[in-house]
Amino acid sequence: MTLQLGDTAPDFEADTTLGTIRFHEWLGDSWGVLFSHPKDYTPVCTTELGYTAKLKNEFAQRNTQVIGLSVDALGDHHGWIEDIEATQGARPDFPMIADADRKVSTLYGMLHPNASATTTVRSVFIIDPQKKVRLTITYPASTGRNFNEILRVLDSLQLTDQHQVATPVNWVPGDDVIIVPSVSDEEARQRFPEGWDEQRPYLRVVKQPQ
Repeated sequence: MTLQLGDTAPDFEADTTLGTIRFHEWLGDSWGVLFSHPKDYTPVCTTELGYTAKLKNEFAQRNTQVIGLSVDALGDHHGWIEDIEATQGARPDFPMIADADRKVSTLYGMLHPNASATTTVRSVFIIDPQKKVRLTITYPASTGRNFNEILRVLDSLQLTDQHQVATPVNWVPGDDVIIVPSVSDEEARQRFPEGWDEQRPYLRVVKQPQ
């Protein structure tokens, strides 16, 4: 199964380090980041999970819940958490799915047989409060993810959902944004009374709405 942007994220029930959850119910009205790990006790994943734990307040400010997944058993997850805290200085307090039967991995297309016959790739899904998939990124097992980029995308999605703008290349919060072409100049004047920089009729740069 290949999930595409705008698809409804599949619901599932799974055992996690924080108990059994029903995914959609657990998400509630929040945004979600679901990310997979090839295997427990692997070095790159250990650094990723430790860093994600340190970002707890950043995700909370964005009304976002984080959940990890690995194809190993729950007991291994609990032991691995001890290692993560000891080596990374932060203890993951978000749930980690035990997916030994590959049920969730299969639902979300996290198994890429030509990369590995037994483990998941490094998939990331951002899911909005309507349970729609808004971002997918797939990394090879050897490359650690950039969680600052995941936060940046969350900021962009939440900003552009609220205002009829798009974020340009390398945008970070506070930078100028672009008025989307579907907004007429008349409507833009109402939305952005301070004006904009019209570099082309289709490229109208404006200060980021607050």
